[in-house]
Amino acid sequence: MFSPLLINCSVLISHPTGISAYLTNLLPSFSPLQPTLLSSQEINDFNCYQIPKKLSPDHGSIGHFRRLVWTQKKLPKIYHQLNANLLFSPIPEAPLYSSCRYVVTVHDLIPLRYPQRFSPLTPYFRFYIPQVLKQAEHIICNSQATADDIINFWQIPASKITPILLAYNQQHFFPSPTPQKNNYFLYLGRHDPHKNVSRVIKAFAKFPDVNYQLWLAGSVDKRYTPKLQQLVTQFGLLDRVHFLNYLPYFQLPDLIRGATALVFPSLWEGFGLPVLEAMACGTPVITSNCSSLPEVAGDAAILVDPTNVDQIADSMIAIATNSYLRSSLIEKGLNRASQFSWEKTGQATVDVIKQFL
Repeated sequence: MFSPLLINCSVLISHPTGISAYLTNLLPSFSPLQPTLLSSQEINDFNCYQIPKKLSPDHGSIGHFRRLVWTQKKLPKIYHQLNANLLFSPIPEAPLYSSCRYVVTVHDLIPLRYPQRFSPLTPYFRFYIPQVLKQAEHIICNSQATADDIINFWQIPASKITPILLAYNQQHFFPSPTPQKNNYFLYLGRHDPHKNVSRVIKAFAKFPDVNYQLWLAGSVDKRYTPKLQQLVTQFGLLDRVHFLNYLPYFQLPDLIRGATALVFPSLWEGFGLPVLEAMACGTPVITSNCSSLPEVAGDAAILVDPTNVDQIADSMIAIATNSYLRSSLIEKGLNRASQFSWEKTGQATVDVIKQFL
């Protein structure tokens, strides 16, 4: 027995991160609709239709290419074979120029805002995704900032877009019953230029207390990390700035809980999950006053101009030296984080899908 609703699960991987984690957390809310999942693996309590393996993001560029070909060539046939009425895709990919009706999710437009030379993502975002969105029944995105980008870059009408904020794992990220802050500031994320890590290092160079350290948690990237390491050497911070490389998911909560503050002044984010996770762990947050980050942080973080190194540095000093400010940010952050849940995100997503079934 197949459902009129198909969910494209080709992005699922065994240890979910990113978009795979997004879909994994949404699926329980879809249960009442009894969808058919297009998946290469069996998923408990759901009717699944077997699709090829090696289409997911963990197979790199070749997996991406295989998935695009499968989406265009095979997915329309499956859609009609199963008498589907609607396809939901957690990424902005769907069959073009077909009779398939679909709703897709857009997470960010960073490859357009910060294009990288010779990146295959640039033509993907310039030519393929706009066509997908124009032919979609509706578009879900993870912040108003992303909705505004969709409108401004591609002239998609606002009435066709619904922003639905993401959430976090409440069983994983929560405050310690015996809080103990150590003398380190934490950055969590990639080293891409738009992440603004160079200014985090420059701001830390202005921090006067030599007993504090800066920990940079995120995968080393041969394109960008060497320049950041040169900057650390230039400022004489080799003994105070530590590159932690990639850390397993289970290590993140303790790392976040122990930090004096999360410093996350990214130039642009589609959502900014580390901000929410840090607030949930009871850690003060310094983040940017632009893109989606104010939507996530509300009044529970220090918002700075991410291009202003002095503002970032002054915020770090304030949190380290002002116990009242630190306590206030912790309390506000915990209250703010409590407003987010995957149940709420999932139900809002299902409510949109129902309108088009």
